[in-house]
Amino acid sequence: MQFRDDMLTHMMKSQRGFTLIEAIIVIALTGIVSAMVAVFIKIPVQGYIDSARRAELTDIADTATRRIARDLRLALPNSVRVTQSGGVYYLEFLQTSGGGRYRADGPAGDILDFTGSDSSFDVLGPPVATVAGEQNLVVVYNLGMAGADAYSGDNSSAITGVTGNNVQIAAKAFPFASPANRFQIVSYPVSYVCDPVTGKLTRYWNYSIQAAQPTSFPGGTANSLLAGSVSGCSISYNALVVTQRAGLVSAWLQLTQVGETVSIYHEVHVSNVP
Repeated sequence: MQFRDDMLTHMMKSQRGFTLIEAIIVIALTGIVSAMVAVFIKIPVQGYIDSARRAELTDIADTATRRIARDLRLALPNSVRVTQSGGVYYLEFLQTSGGGRYRADGPAGDILDFTGSDSSFDVLGPPVATVAGEQNLVVVYNLGMAGADAYSGDNSSAITGVTGNNVQIAAKAFPFASPANRFQIVSYPVSYVCDPVTGKLTRYWNYSIQAAQPTSFPGGTANSLLAGSVSGCSISYNALVVTQRAGLVSAWLQLTQVGETVSIYHEVHVSNVP
């Protein structure tokens, strides 16, 4: 009996856990080690986060400027215009969806007559197509000046129908013939608005064409946000690069987020050959 009691006492002593003091020591040592590790990894982790944020901002800025460049390559010749109001930059142009060459002479076929009002003409080459929901205007020899300005409607007319290679338009007396017998189809105007105050770069499109460049857009106008966190921007247009038949759009965009700032500068050559 005494032997059994001694065994039970020994087993109870061998199963004794940590004391409170031992537990406190372990917690304290763990905290010290954790603090030391945090000091060493804080800078690399913060560097990774900053690098990832800069890469994200660069990607946003690059995507936005490339979208502007892609749109400008479809701009109607001599339709690009830029204005600034209160630190906000407005870039506008008329976007084309197609074009071709009109019949100017010949014993047969429907020519585009410049001696008076005309309401139809034949297309030389592949037939053109219109897009539902777009404005679909025929523009001939746009010079971007008084008397030959598509914004004022001087040299544009709405397409009323297309039958094979024949295009029907609202009766129009076009002021000037194109030396190359060219015409373009304008789908709608496009505006890029860069506002550092609101921190937004926004694209607006498919609103009514206006003679004066708009700085506000009616409710319901199609729009999309291209970039946020905009802290600075600048847009300029030079229509006299090399010759008057070429233009240069220069865009500078700066994005800032949580103390990180990236800037990108992009130039786009615009063809002004009407």
